[in-house]
Amino acid sequence: MQEEKRKLDFYGGGWTSFLPFFIFLVIAIYISVLKAPDVRGMWVGALAGIMFTFFLAKDRMYYSEIVIEGMADKIAIVPVACWIFAGVFAAVLRSSHLVEGIIWGAYHVGASGTIFVVITFLASALFATAAGTGFGTIVAGMSVLYPAGVLLGANPLVLAGAIVGGGAFGDNLAPVSDTTICSAASQGADVGGVVKSRLRYSVAAAIITLFVIIIFGGGGTVSNVPYEILAQYMNPKGLIMLIPAAITIYIAIKKGDIIYATTIGTVISIVIAILFGLNSFSNLVYIKDGAVGGVIVNGIAGMVDICILALLILSCVHIMKAGGGDKKLLELAEKFVKTVRGAEASIAILVTTMAAIMGLNAPPILAVGTSYAKPLGEKYKIHPYRRANILDATACTLAYCLPWTPALLLTQSLAKDASEQFGNLVPSLTPIQMAPWIIYCWTLLIVMGFAIITGWGRKYIESDGEPVAIKK
Repeated sequence: MQEEKRKLDFYGGGWTSFLPFFIFLVIAIYISVLKAPDVRGMWVGALAGIMFTFFLAKDRMYYSEIVIEGMADKIAIVPVACWIFAGVFAAVLRSSHLVEGIIWGAYHVGASGTIFVVITFLASALFATAAGTGFGTIVAGMSVLYPAGVLLGANPLVLAGAIVGGGAFGDNLAPVSDTTICSAASQGADVGGVVKSRLRYSVAAAIITLFVIIIFGGGGTVSNVPYEILAQYMNPKGLIMLIPAAITIYIAIKKGDIIYATTIGTVISIVIAILFGLNSFSNLVYIKDGAVGGVIVNGIAGMVDICILALLILSCVHIMKAGGGDKKLLELAEKFVKTVRGAEASIAILVTTMAAIMGLNAPPILAVGTSYAKPLGEKYKIHPYRRANILDATACTLAYCLPWTPALLLTQSLAKDASEQFGNLVPSLTPIQMAPWIIYCWTLLIVMGFAIITGWGRKYIESDGEPVAIKK
């Protein structure tokens, strides 16, 4: 116990403890500038930082222990465990034709133009909230809803923006989203409470987004939808999967435990999917050519990259804390941050800037959340829910709506594929064209700015049952 409290000394002093994290950031920014913001590339950055700093530690054996302690820390293990269970749940939903069910429902409403864009935004937000995947929502929406909407008279740019924005909505709000799990775990908060307290910001931004869509959503070229092409992507029975999705979201909010919720949700999803012929045991898991595969295996495997990155980043952060770097960072912040509002603004600026540069949101949330937001927020008695909401909501804005981000590069590729399939009536879009029309993300950024400036939704850590009085 005594050894855990011992300071890790470095040649160069406490600021040297920032090197692992600093090297990680430099490499992450570098690969992002090269338009290759890949999580695996960021592994290299974090590992390089840890290995380089090893030679600057005065006690290298103790340094090695600190690296392992960082990976074993509850803040690191909680999101890893949650991601594994959430990954399986999301994979089961996707493979059980939930997307096709939503598409069938939207199409058969008979909507066109602006109404179709509204339905597309709501459907994308619903799916992303259920499955916790922004990128999966973009793939599903741009592959089918985008060409259908354009042919029904929707504005192509607003329609694409509605799909990406819906994905960001779910990424920000879903209990099973990696960003929700990261933001809650990094602040020591329960997921259910975080999601309930986050609703006010997400819903406010969504309502404003709908108003903008109503104004600008039409104006495209109206034509007949080639039903014979779209029919292959429709399955009305897929709508039944909304039941386990809704049950899981409710349990996650009610219990505040993602493993609890997704375990029940996954079992219910499998049972319902098999009963209604939407999935099969042989599709969920199988052995072929000496290897195990299937939906469940893929669901776990899909979370491996972000899990490894989380372990490495948390080691970087633990090294910084053991070397006294967190105290130096807070001492530096004290020179500029004097109020609760200033503390919240600094957290938002840091995570938004990092997310904008990297084009990713989970890594900045983990990095800023554990090394800066938690200790600074505790100093100013800012409630963990509030800190988690600022981290998550701001990280899910620019990471989805700047031209070099993976989200818009993926959307561009899918729009090009749609144009090649359906001809000139369905235009191919560029990231620069789309960037201003990711309305939800720009709106959410404004909403969070308003919340920080005015104190809307602000909560404090309670002491002896009473809110702590503190300057705003």
